[in-house]
Amino acid sequence: MSGHDHPNQFALLKQRRFAPFFWTQFSGAANDNLFKFAFTVMVTYQLSVAWLPPAMAGLVIGALFILPFLLFSATSGQLTDKYDKTLMIRFVKNLEIGIMLLAAYGFISGSVTLLLICTFLMGLHSTLFGPVKFAYLPQVLSEREITGGNGMVEMGTFVAILLGQVAGGLLVAIPEVGHRDVAVGCVVLALLGRLVAQAIPASPATDPGLKINWNPVSETWRNLKLAHQQLAVFRSLLGISWMWFFGAVFLSQFPSLAKEVLHGNEQVASFLLVIFSVGIGTGSLLCEVLSKRHVEIGLVPLGAIGMSLFSIDLYFALRDLPAVASMGVVAFIGQAQHWRVMADLLLLSLFAGLYSVPMYALIQMRSQPTHRARIIAANNILNALFMIGSSVIAGALLQSGFSIPQIFLITGVANAVVAFYIFMLVPEYLLRFVAWVMSRLIYRFKVRGDDNIPAQGAALLVCNHVSFIDAVLLMAASPRPIYFLMDHKIFQVPVLGWLFRLAKAIPIAARTEDPATYEAAFDAAAAVLKEGDLLCIFPEGGLTRDGSLQQFKGGIMKILERTSAMGLRVPVVPMALTNLWGSFFSRVEQGGAMVRPFRRGMFSRVGLNVGTPLAASVVQPALLQERVAQLLAPA
Repeated sequence: MSGHDHPNQFALLKQRRFAPFFWTQFSGAANDNLFKFAFTVMVTYQLSVAWLPPAMAGLVIGALFILPFLLFSATSGQLTDKYDKTLMIRFVKNLEIGIMLLAAYGFISGSVTLLLICTFLMGLHSTLFGPVKFAYLPQVLSEREITGGNGMVEMGTFVAILLGQVAGGLLVAIPEVGHRDVAVGCVVLALLGRLVAQAIPASPATDPGLKINWNPVSETWRNLKLAHQQLAVFRSLLGISWMWFFGAVFLSQFPSLAKEVLHGNEQVASFLLVIFSVGIGTGSLLCEVLSKRHVEIGLVPLGAIGMSLFSIDLYFALRDLPAVASMGVVAFIGQAQHWRVMADLLLLSLFAGLYSVPMYALIQMRSQPTHRARIIAANNILNALFMIGSSVIAGALLQSGFSIPQIFLITGVANAVVAFYIFMLVPEYLLRFVAWVMSRLIYRFKVRGDDNIPAQGAALLVCNHVSFIDAVLLMAASPRPIYFLMDHKIFQVPVLGWLFRLAKAIPIAARTEDPATYEAAFDAAAAVLKEGDLLCIFPEGGLTRDGSLQQFKGGIMKILERTSAMGLRVPVVPMALTNLWGSFFSRVEQGGAMVRPFRRGMFSRVGLNVGTPLAASVVQPALLQERVAQLLAPA
């Protein structure tokens, strides 16, 4: 079934390749949280254990749960690449049943030691499941479905965390039978998860010949080096880990924020968590809508801007709340000054969802399938380290007298700095953001035939040249980065010149004007194709002056000669931009002088028609010109 047949990401829930996997993951996340939260409440409010004071309980349980991610992620990544992912999932689910039977005994007998051991084992269960979870999706979903699929899983995880925590808190609080009910709940969820996992279709191993290295330290280092080979992937790993750092600051402070700053009871703390989870879930699902079902990393800067804005605003919203007696959720919602606090939390987490889903999708699409799971394992290790770092830093700030609102302010400012640093390192994010804004907010941009842009391997894209922002619109149309061969004069245009330099566009000049630049441009163009990337050329040699298609020059043949001399057969994809002529960024001549036409304003409809690829052997400038002209003709 192709990616076009279903209207949106929810349709995936009716399909066998996705639904059983989704519910398996859902039950596992719910069970983790039911167990952890019930245990935390039990130790904090019900049992008094001398060696585990209530204030420390949450931290110790959290740390024990995260520890296996540091120790075993590297091993679990290798296992996932080496074995069938479905078998791995079923093995992990069998393990969960065993752990939960132990935990059930621990709850009923009130053994804190046994439950701490189970906490560590549940962390191990999540460590083994993590790489499988993210490596399974790109194996069964197409490029058009992966953003939606990730959004669904992310949303499902947060809903499951929420339900698990709420259920754990409610069950454990039932007098006399609470512990038994939690024990039953954990075992039933584990059995249900195993049952659903039986329906997941087989997903063959991606690297069956892999030799497993059991040393977690050297293997972790090797995974990080593997990830580092593809810089865009590695920096996205860092970007995701930063999101976990950012989120952990807020999640860990909710109980004390509710109690000390908002003067609410335990229910208010849970309610803040509900708002946060709803925000992340909504942001995750919005990604598919905003990205028009592609992997759109242009949403990442948008997410980062929102995360900073609303966490900084949260500081101001919390600054002068009146001191009142402890209140419940209804009283809390009833006060108008709390609405801004709730809105900030909701929006801050919504933008965090927009920020993380495209990054996960990018990692899945760009990692080599053979060691995709190991790269995701490296990501889990980094996430764990960043989360530990986040609690250490937040703890240190609280110790040195900072208030919780001040910590939120510091986090918001730090987020802006980190985001700026990432976007300078990986300009692709920023370029896609500009392209996304241009193609969604300035023009109404419609692409037809984008399936003709190859998802992998080198290709030469050929397009008519109508305006100064043609390249920006083409970037928006392609899920993969495109390198452009562009007239060297465009680099002198303020802002645009800077953007194209960031995009590593290749400047070209006429041979008569600057022979050195001319030759260097063709060398650079051939190198891009040799690397297996997309190269775009505007064969008219300059912007159209009257909107009509001009004669195609022979530069394209020169590129194809160089690539065939290297033994490369590069497909050529004809493309036509429509309706751009006469808009703000095109040019018009009047009496020899250039005039900027303001004839068509914002939001005008523009389009890109992509034709079927041609084999390099048949390409001639005249044939290409004819193909582009056909694409320009109104359908």
